[in-house]
Amino acid sequence: MDEDKITIIEGPPPTFELPNQGWAYGISDSSTLAGVALTRLRTANGSSLVERCYKAWQKHHSINLEFRSPDGLHQQAQIVAARNTQVPEGDVLMLWVRLPAEDLEVEIGYDEDDADGDTSFDDDDMPDNSDLNMDIF
Repeated sequence: MDEDKITIIEGPPPTFELPNQGWAYGISDSSTLAGVALTRLRTANGSSLVERCYKAWQKHHSINLEFRSPDGLHQQAQIVAARNTQVPEGDVLMLWVRLPAEDLEVEIGYDEDDADGDTSFDDDDMPDNSDLNMDIF
């Protein structure tokens, strides 16, 4: 198994969302036009996957997320940050990845619940993909 990538081997394609943390925009600096997106993946071994990322970065190597796109093609995105959290159902691996600008699509929506004028949001307002079952290695 390649150590320079984390592969989603089962489940739907990952959902990418714009991060709402200010620090995430600082890691988007590069020589190519790209943006940073966040994806959340359920896994049974989140801490070991984060450790794999840290080991690659300590050696000044990149590590990629490998997945199938909705049309079934193999895709890769460079992982620039990783975090594992635990929920009652298991581990949730949060990966911040660099995506080419042409792959980024912003969807802005308005919910009736937001009619009170509160336009602030935080991580609790973001979808967490916790209903997805994915096996990643």
